[in-house]
Formats: sequence, C-alpha cells, structure tokens
Amino acid sequence: MSQELLTVAQFKERYQISHTAFYRQRAAGRLQTIKIGASTRIRIADAEAWLASLTGGAA
Repeated sequence: MSQELLTVAQFKERYQISHTAFYRQRAAGRLQTIKIGASTRIRIADAEAWLASLTGGAA
C-alpha cells in the first residue's frame, strides 16, 4: 500500500501557511510528520486531518 507524502515546502504551498506557522503546528502536536532520513514528510491523510481540525471537520 502506497501512501502519498508531501514535503514541507509542498505542504506549506498547498495550505498557504508560513514556515513559522508550520513548525508551530508541528511543535504543538497538531500536525503529524514523519522523518525519512534527514527529510521531513507529511502524509496526505495527516494533512487533511489537520485541516479538518482547524475547520471543525468541514474540510
């Protein structure tokens, strides 16, 4: 089973958030990320769950 992943840059562009806002969300535990070597990735499912949590589930 293949999971689509976003880079941090792709995530920030897709959801129109700043670098600082991204890292604040991650540090607060609101956004799940995974590490692949030195790279940070975000699963599409985790990104959508994050967005739904911001909009009260109306994503």
